[in-house]
Amino acid sequence: MAVSLSTPSLSFFSSSLFSHSNPLCKTLSLSTSSIPHLSLSNPPNPKPIVSELSTLPVLTFDGENTGKTLTLNLKSAPTETARAVVHRAIITDQQNQRRGTASTLTRGEVRGGGKKPYPQKKTGRARRGSLRTPLRPGGGVVFGPKPKDWSIKINRKEKRLAISTAILSASVNTVVVEEFNEKFEKPKTSEFVGALKRWGVNPKENCMVFCTEVSENVILSSRNIGTVKILTPRTLNLFDILNAEKLVFTQSAVDYLNEMYGIEAPNDDDDDDGEEEEGEAGGEFDISLTF
Repeated sequence: MAVSLSTPSLSFFSSSLFSHSNPLCKTLSLSTSSIPHLSLSNPPNPKPIVSELSTLPVLTFDGENTGKTLTLNLKSAPTETARAVVHRAIITDQQNQRRGTASTLTRGEVRGGGKKPYPQKKTGRARRGSLRTPLRPGGGVVFGPKPKDWSIKINRKEKRLAISTAILSASVNTVVVEEFNEKFEKPKTSEFVGALKRWGVNPKENCMVFCTEVSENVILSSRNIGTVKILTPRTLNLFDILNAEKLVFTQSAVDYLNEMYGIEAPNDDDDDDGEEEEGEAGGEFDISLTF
């Protein structure tokens, strides 16, 4: 890539896929000389998508254990390909955020420069045909950027698999709480910070709270905390999942994840060629189908 962009640093603390203690990291860091050449006549069999269970205790708004447990039953990519699937999805999200509107003017597009500044000969100076040459200040730009579409596409199934794999790998750092919309009678940031501490979440660390419905008081109480992201099914995205060090789900959010990303989720067999374009992370997504 010719132009280097400053992208926000990703922590990926919540996901065990990007942890240095993961044995898969050591496997992927092996030199290419140690990898045997694959025979085209006998290609390796693709490993199927598996379903993994993760049991999580349910906490009250006050942080006490209710004695109930909820199970995350989500699809997960095989260990050998999990990192690649999640990596491809996050790169797609980030690259689709590029506007591609950078534009410069060539010497033919810069205003002026139509008149020859001085005669070709008998001046003792270098010959010059235009004042808008790239060699002079105010001239055109050589090989400068032009508007370009940087967007790439990813299959819908692959994107959903990446999200479910990332959530499941972060189950160790996941907290499930009861519905708390009615607990906030008025907007108050200190009450939300106190709730996070009771749930075992450090307010100074990145945290993602996923709810199916969010009241206005909850939004107003949390929007002044820079480390907290409140997501709904419409705004759920891979970037905020990986960038959070703690994930907080409500009971209805767990049921939604099992329904949409579980092993019994609705299958898209009729849309195998359907591809999904994502908008900005944490925003509203526009889905377009390509045939």
